[in-house]
Amino acid sequence: MLIEQPPLFGTIQPVRHPADVGSLTIQQRFEAFHALNPWVLRALTRMTADCAEKGFGRIGIGMLFELLRYQYGAATRGDEFALNNDYRSRYVRLLLAEHPEWAALFEVRALRTD
Repeated sequence: MLIEQPPLFGTIQPVRHPADVGSLTIQQRFEAFHALNPWVLRALTRMTADCAEKGFGRIGIGMLFELLRYQYGAATRGDEFALNNDYRSRYVRLLLAEHPEWAALFEVRALRTD
């Protein structure tokens, strides 16, 4: 199966949020971003699986985000930031929903906002 993923150092122009972005919750903005960039979760899944196979005891979503920024940051669409830090906690939750066996790898704290 071919996985759509932008080219390294992407050529995709970012799409900015509408003017009323301030009225959207973080969760709503995340869902819109995720819909435009499904490859981000696939990349995070591959990276996490790689770390787990290598025997990492803990993984920081921040580390994974920085690696994605380095490789593909300019290729995301739908947010003024290539990978918005506000979405880190949401991506960890998606990873763990799909792979509960990775629960010990990530520290998950309560969300402070919706």
